[in-house]
Amino acid sequence: MGVYNLERLTFLLVDDNRFVVKILQEVLKTLGAGQVMTAENGVEAIEILTASGNVYGKSIDMVISDLVMAPIDGHLLLKWVRQGRDSPNRFMPFIMMSGAADTEHVEKARDGGANEFLAKPFSAATVSNRILEVIDYPRQFIATREYFGPDRHRHNDIPAGPDRRVKTEKDATIIYSSDRVRRPKASGDVYLFRLPNSLKEKAGGTGFSPPGELPMRHLQAADEQLQRKTLEFHDWALGYLTTLSSICDRALKLPEEKRATHFKNINLLAHELRGQGGTFGYPLITQVGEMLYKATMARCPTEDRAVTIIKAHIDTMRRVFKDKVTGDGGQVGIELIQELKRAIRKYTFDDAADGGVAEPAPAAGKSALERAYPVKHDTPTTVE
Repeated sequence: MGVYNLERLTFLLVDDNRFVVKILQEVLKTLGAGQVMTAENGVEAIEILTASGNVYGKSIDMVISDLVMAPIDGHLLLKWVRQGRDSPNRFMPFIMMSGAADTEHVEKARDGGANEFLAKPFSAATVSNRILEVIDYPRQFIATREYFGPDRHRHNDIPAGPDRRVKTEKDATIIYSSDRVRRPKASGDVYLFRLPNSLKEKAGGTGFSPPGELPMRHLQAADEQLQRKTLEFHDWALGYLTTLSSICDRALKLPEEKRATHFKNINLLAHELRGQGGTFGYPLITQVGEMLYKATMARCPTEDRAVTIIKAHIDTMRRVFKDKVTGDGGQVGIELIQELKRAIRKYTFDDAADGGVAEPAPAAGKSALERAYPVKHDTPTTVE
């Protein structure tokens, strides 16, 4: 198996979380990347990419962009790269990155023309694997009236059923140059762009067949680096929890109808927490962060009890850090999650007259709060 060298490659890393940018930039450099440029959002990224297209600009070889950003998010940035008139390279390798790695987000990124999707929390291995996939197996680009981007069928895809594509490659026009990017005029026409694998050549892989790999010492060094950053993550996450508590306190001072912005900010912070916990050995932070993220999405309930439930999530995450509950936490982790679910039930459903917890109402009669927190009663859990 051949070994790639990334020292001639320039990456553009786009993320509005400075902590994540710093960590991932260091991981890429440790993996051997020659240069890693950074942008805080899609606006800055477009400025950098536009400048890279000038005669004196620094050529960008690959973009790794977060999905959730403002004012221009990852989807809009990807659309500009693939379709923008000023895009320096519409065939630019583009890896979308997000803690929101649900199927709908992955499919939207794929349908927008992303080459790969990097889920948070990430590891040195997952970052390396996504980069290697782009270098080893560059998919031909497809241009139709509705789509421009990499072939959405991977080299190792196993068909789930009959191929439903109306057009086959025999019906397509094959193009071997990127000099003139054009879209078909007729709705049924298909252009296939088959271009040289310049990225593999630049990474020193012309002498071997895929798959290639990165030096093992680089991967080990990157893993060790992430482990050393655990303390920094601890401080960063506690700062986020303090901010969450402050937002809750401010929200309680407002009438319910004026709390939407506060809940949106809580949702964004929960998104960041769920995306980072597992990277630094705290998967329970990712789990609780995801629970909070899903419960505070658009049009979620904003009543006082909802704020109290948010505080229960915050308290659970603080316990994780205070007690240094790393990994899955074993029995302690199970008990923490069960305590959180009991707190959610306590403030979601009306208390029984004797102080117990009432049974959930039928689905048709559920309140908005009950629908936001669909927590079932505990079942006995054992740890192997």
